[in-house]
Amino acid sequence: MPNIVFAEMRQETASFNPFPTDYAMFRQIHGAQVIKKYHGTKTEISGFMDVMAGKDDVQLLPAMSAASVSGGAVPTEDLQRLINEIAASIASVANKNEIDAVYMCLHGAMAGETEGDPEGVLLARVREIVGDVPLVASIDLHAVLTDRMLELIDIVVPFHTYPHVDQYETGQRAANCLLRLMAGDTKPETVTVKLPMLVRGDELITATGKYGEAIRLCQEIEASETGLSAGVNIGNAFTDVPELRTNILVVRDGDRIQAEEDARRIARFMWEHRELFKADLISVEDSIDVARQTNGLTVFSDAADATASGASGDSNEILKALVRSDFDRKCLVPIVDQAAVEKTIACGEGGVARVALGGTLDPGRFGALEIEVEVLRIYDGHFAYENGLPGYGGQVVILRHKNIDILVVERSLYFVGQKVFASHGCDPADYAIVVVKSPNGFRPYYENIAAQICAVDVIGSTSANLNSLPYENVVRPVFPLDDVNIEF
Repeated sequence: MPNIVFAEMRQETASFNPFPTDYAMFRQIHGAQVIKKYHGTKTEISGFMDVMAGKDDVQLLPAMSAASVSGGAVPTEDLQRLINEIAASIASVANKNEIDAVYMCLHGAMAGETEGDPEGVLLARVREIVGDVPLVASIDLHAVLTDRMLELIDIVVPFHTYPHVDQYETGQRAANCLLRLMAGDTKPETVTVKLPMLVRGDELITATGKYGEAIRLCQEIEASETGLSAGVNIGNAFTDVPELRTNILVVRDGDRIQAEEDARRIARFMWEHRELFKADLISVEDSIDVARQTNGLTVFSDAADATASGASGDSNEILKALVRSDFDRKCLVPIVDQAAVEKTIACGEGGVARVALGGTLDPGRFGALEIEVEVLRIYDGHFAYENGLPGYGGQVVILRHKNIDILVVERSLYFVGQKVFASHGCDPADYAIVVVKSPNGFRPYYENIAAQICAVDVIGSTSANLNSLPYENVVRPVFPLDDVNIEF
């Protein structure tokens, strides 16, 4: 019976967030607990396991999962420890079983303080352990797809949706690719076209934007007789490493010529429409005016402080504007601020305190806002996201300043879906303004209740205004930071 070992390493790095993602911030699951924790979730690993569960002649051998909320770069010692432990977990499985195939669940846009390609480093270690066996990896479409990763992975399987709603299906696609490799009669031919292009904006929404048209070309390739995998990997614009770019990826079974033609065609399409892949932002003052004129909920997208993209989560820029404004309907704002949580918990529910909110993690960008608040509720911070995975923000307090409710957490969370609020007694449908710290991932959870959506233009380490960010390592010239000419 063939043995398949699988493991996970997931974190998305924002290089411009000064607060590091240390070892303790990674949720770790080991051995058989990986199967238990991921069963029934809407994740890549769950999709992978469900496909394999239908095969009587394979055995799944879980090694280790390490995953963190997006954030700043991982310190060198912490990253080395993490990679060593994941590699050791795979080696432990390999010492007890002959390994016939490997599945790696990766984000792909991780970066260390001194290492720009942690996934490549881990994959090299995995190859040292398992040798030349079939190895498939699923990746986020924001992954920084490096040459080393491509050399070490037999078939790369990227997401096809943005906002991401196909994690489970991506795991299924990865499982089916691995099964084809294990059958022994598949020869993957991988072709990539590298585009010096960083992209943002609503045209990336795959259900409606131009990017979606490119993805559908990829899906047609995968559905064809020789198609194995295809995607347009746009990278995470905030992971400032040399191999950050947009990659067109096509993998066909034994047909390199067609794969090259496919990749060039999709690359031309993306490049010809590059001007569309810029974010259309609106000032915070104009956003408040939109909400003032709207009957119902207006969602403010604070993409500049998107914890889902790796920002610190302690921006108070929108909160400051709301406090200064004469907007008097109910607002809901999240923020990461451990000191404020500790101070208000000491006051107890019903207590009143003057607190400084914001700027504790990224003080170079955000100055503290001092306001008087009432402590409405205190929580232990444990809840579940929409995909079924656990979330934990340390202790959580709900504070109120006049018409503004503020969800304050000790540690970073994904402020994307409704459950992060609803689990703490705040139903987004009850508010006139809800601030999410996400560029577009919030849309599947809010479009059915939002009357308006505003992409707010404020400062932050994940600002969609890419020219505002201090790039140092990305290879130049690159669009839209520079004028770039390409001939196909």
